[in-house]
Amino acid sequence: PEDTVTGSFASFIHAARPELLSQTVRQRSKRMILDSIGVGLVGSTTRVFDIALRYCRELYSPVAVSSVYGKPGVKLSPTLAAFTNGVATHSMDFDDTWHPATHPSGAVLPALLAASQMLPPNTKPSGLEFLLAFNVGLEVQGRLMHFSTEAHDIPKRFHPPSVVGTLGSAAATAKLLSLSCAQCCHALGIAASLAGAPMANAATQAKPLHVGNAARLGLEAALLAARGMEANPLILDDIPGCSGFSAFYGVYQPKVLSVPGQRHELLLEKQDIAFKRFPAHLGMHWVVDAALSVRNLFINYAGSFSPSLIRTIVLKIPVSKYINRPFPSSEHQARHSFQFNACAALLDGEVGLSSFSESSIQRQELRELLAKVVVEHPEDNVANFDKMYGEVALLLHSGDVLTGKCDTFYGHWRKPLSKESLLKKFRSNASHVLPEEKIEAIITLVDNLETLSDSSQL
Repeated sequence: PEDTVTGSFASFIHAARPELLSQTVRQRSKRMILDSIGVGLVGSTTRVFDIALRYCRELYSPVAVSSVYGKPGVKLSPTLAAFTNGVATHSMDFDDTWHPATHPSGAVLPALLAASQMLPPNTKPSGLEFLLAFNVGLEVQGRLMHFSTEAHDIPKRFHPPSVVGTLGSAAATAKLLSLSCAQCCHALGIAASLAGAPMANAATQAKPLHVGNAARLGLEAALLAARGMEANPLILDDIPGCSGFSAFYGVYQPKVLSVPGQRHELLLEKQDIAFKRFPAHLGMHWVVDAALSVRNLFINYAGSFSPSLIRTIVLKIPVSKYINRPFPSSEHQARHSFQFNACAALLDGEVGLSSFSESSIQRQELRELLAKVVVEHPEDNVANFDKMYGEVALLLHSGDVLTGKCDTFYGHWRKPLSKESLLKKFRSNASHVLPEEKIEAIITLVDNLETLSDSSQL
């Protein structure tokens, strides 16, 4: 029924039309698409991606129609291509982040790319239809997160893209495949049964699987619904004594989603996306900018960066256990370590792809800096990407104290990357696997996505 929460979501998915996409939403979502392709391309150079790709090629006999990031000539079945490309997107934790916290593009875009190649030539979705489906997937994720106050903070139990991302992928694919309202409802219900991954696997090679599975399983949910599979039509409603989607959140207060109309405003219109400047957990971007700030003060003070003058490094950060890692031993742990990212920024004056190599992580001078770190958790520094800050203080042997603080890093939704910075990031990432002419062709395709008659060209 349309007066239920689940029914209202299904109606929204079914009824959404391109007129819903304002110029702001179109531009923001195209920036997301371009950035996500770039991080997927550079992610295709990682070991965890190679494991996932080898798994798919060796264990399955695919109907090979869908492309794989960074591997010319390699194709997989649509669901496995969605999985593999999702893994690539999150393999370096380089993908976009929203608030409440999730990685929205990586869960949706690989499913849509795979599905667009799967469809017969005379039914290929246009670029505008592709863009609409992408935004439907974003909207479903955002609305679901807003139903829980718990979702507004850095997560403790479930990794958000494995939860809301799976349903977002299902919704986006259902829209692209033009499923009926009832089928859209069932797709959400099926996806809920396939969703969820624990936060304990953060900072391991298993974490990128969360995004890969969200893309793949959401696509599978939509395909199963298209073939007649049914699920609970009240999966998003809060039914006392019978958990549906509420099983993922301790506090869950769903609201009916209005059918698109003249007064319906997409969340992307109101809330921009954070794009990362370097491949690490979003929280790291605050401490890196704070560390770079205090490093400049230190150089002005001492003439150069001299670690021997530092007695103690104080980090003032929010409480979040899985990103408080004093001595990380792997690239994935380093990407989730306040201490490592602050010290790497202090030592090198920047954090980038090479910062997370084994040789960089194991440097003696870096280990000596890490040993000087003390962590504090001020009460006003909450674990929330819209409210937190990072502060780095250097306590010197001379008794002097130098402090750097960051409330909003460059790339945050309050301080968005410029077009030039986003293009620079994309070109840098894509250059690891593509020649210049193909890189520029992708930029042009995404920039003119609404005009494409066949989105599978992407």
